[in-house]
Amino acid sequence: MIVSDSFVIADWTDPGSHPGLPIAGLHLHRSDDEAWFVLEGALGFRVGDEERQVGAGESILVPRGTAHSYWNAHGEPARYLLVMTPRIHRLVEALHAGDRSDWERIFEEHDSELLT
Repeated sequence: MIVSDSFVIADWTDPGSHPGLPIAGLHLHRSDDEAWFVLEGALGFRVGDEERQVGAGESILVPRGTAHSYWNAHGEPARYLLVMTPRIHRLVEALHAGDRSDWERIFEEHDSELLT
């Protein structure tokens, strides 16, 4: 993981054991953009009203204020870089550490909104 004052880059892998199920449910970040660069496998994305698949060597940018979710597109591992702001990184850490019943509050505390 690379962490700076203005961005964080995380290298993550989804094992592909639940293709089509959300890695992250539908949500938005009011003040922060977010980007993915797929290194291996493929991810599916819903960005606004559109869906698309992003494969190895491709990237996608989700502008602030845009509803989005993503999932493993196939039943095989998908490795990707997630480029996010420090605020989104803090949100992800809080979600992983917290109870799902607190997620709505956690999203709000990080200027984001959980939509599903």
